[in-house]
Amino acid sequence: MNGKFETNAIHKGEKPNFNASGDVVVPIHLSSTFARASVDKPPAGYEYSRSANPTRDALEKKLASLEKAKYGLAFSSGLGAETTLLLSLLKSGDHVIAFDDLYGGTKRLFNEIFAKRFGITFTYVDATDPIIVEKAINSKTKLIWLETPTNPLLKIGDINAISRIAKNRGILTAVDNTFMSPYSQNPLLLGADIVLHSTTKYINGHSDSIGGAIMTNELHIFEKLKFTQNAAGNILSPFDSYLVARGIKTLAPRMKAHNSNALAIANFLQNHPLVDSVQYPGLPSHPQHELAKKQMTGFGGVISFELKGTTDTTKKFLANLKLFLLAESLGGVESLIEHPATMTHASLTVDERKSIGITDTLIRVSVGIEHADDLIADLQNALEKI
Repeated sequence: MNGKFETNAIHKGEKPNFNASGDVVVPIHLSSTFARASVDKPPAGYEYSRSANPTRDALEKKLASLEKAKYGLAFSSGLGAETTLLLSLLKSGDHVIAFDDLYGGTKRLFNEIFAKRFGITFTYVDATDPIIVEKAINSKTKLIWLETPTNPLLKIGDINAISRIAKNRGILTAVDNTFMSPYSQNPLLLGADIVLHSTTKYINGHSDSIGGAIMTNELHIFEKLKFTQNAAGNILSPFDSYLVARGIKTLAPRMKAHNSNALAIANFLQNHPLVDSVQYPGLPSHPQHELAKKQMTGFGGVISFELKGTTDTTKKFLANLKLFLLAESLGGVESLIEHPATMTHASLTVDERKSIGITDTLIRVSVGIEHADDLIADLQNALEKI
């Protein structure tokens, strides 16, 4: 049965095995290897847990169902998933077009590893305009890489328009959908070839597991990714696979709370005299609000805003928060807050940060699922202190 999102999140990959113990929850298969009754018959196809593991297989089926994909793969981290994708689909001399505003770790991977050591070239563009993306294509372009919304400025790329441009040129489109989760956005349905996630964030949702995922409908892409996953050994452990599968079961109700709380907080910040600007796709003031409504069913739980003042003002504000925890990452049930210039994007140079708009007074918020009134009161108290 192929049900609605909430149903698939609970049941996909977890049908009880009535010939065994009938577990309602998929067991954690910790075994590194699997014995066989005879030399030519691996038990249920399993030989060695790097190649395939029953707990990870169950999660990968669940991941695929979330993104309306045929195939899903789980990795040891979001960056591990990105590394596997590039190793599988690109070679030295190939060219990638990417959003100019990306997670700092992704840019570090691209620039310091794949550009410097493997001879892959990257062009960073303002992908809010599909025409700019198209103009950056050259004869060696093999991949267009989007985060949408971006991290941390929440810029949005038109997935459908950019995917059409790419397909007309025989180029693949990959979308990092971490900020939205499959509950609020499905890039494959909009024309993308590949979707990536840091499952550490919304998909797991409880800040207790690091992982990554790739989903696709293309068999030839899946087979290349699966080969590299096994050959390079970049796999999610059985215990983490269990945690992520468990987290997914509450993804829908969690995302509803994240979306609702974030919109309330964005409205509060937008009207506060000490806040210079707010970036949140759910606000009509966001320059791509109409596109957000078109390709997303929710606006997510991440907000970025600029305080009026200096770096010291920003630090004082952050120091006076009680409920918002000063920490990197996002997508957990608890609310987190961070300073991109010195935390998530510290690997970028000052000039790189300035060129894409990451200032010293920019703050990124991951809104949790606590009561919105309590979160707003905490922000109000910290703003009063400055």
